[in-house]
Amino acid sequence: MAEVELQENVIHINRVAKVVKGGRNFAFTALVAVGDGKGNAGIGYGKGSEVPLAIQKAIENAKKNVQSIPMAGSTIVHTITGEHGSSKVLLKPAAPGTGVIAGGAARQVLEVAGVKDILAKSLGSPTHLNVAKATMNGLLNQRTPDKVAALRGKKPSEIAPQGLVDAFEKTKAERKTDLKVKDGES
Repeated sequence: MAEVELQENVIHINRVAKVVKGGRNFAFTALVAVGDGKGNAGIGYGKGSEVPLAIQKAIENAKKNVQSIPMAGSTIVHTITGEHGSSKVLLKPAAPGTGVIAGGAARQVLEVAGVKDILAKSLGSPTHLNVAKATMNGLLNQRTPDKVAALRGKKPSEIAPQGLVDAFEKTKAERKTDLKVKDGES
């Protein structure tokens, strides 16, 4: 399979110090979000003695954790609250043209994931790592119309508005054609 072009956003860099007998030893941590802008995203955390080293490790870690996010067109399928630790992130779908209305770590994750229209509110602890993980948890824990319909033994059009089902199916079909094109190149 051909290498996918991934966007990389540095969310936060932190300097940490270890106090030893001779003074302080400084190190750095980096939190990075990577995604293809088409519904796949991941976050990674790296540590190193220099900032570029920490960022590189975080990017490698994030690339290992890239996951597919269910979307309906340019937004998410339904309202959901993602949680991690004491951080919570409320994610609401928005009409086309709204843009990404979010702050901090949540905004970075949503942008690399390719979500174009969404409303997000960070609740609870503002820790960058927990907010980023809460955002990913919210995105990944969405219940898609086809999964809910399968659980209830019905058709997707019976349990969700037709516009939502159409947008979700269209996005799913576009991803499949993108995968076929990429597989054909290699």
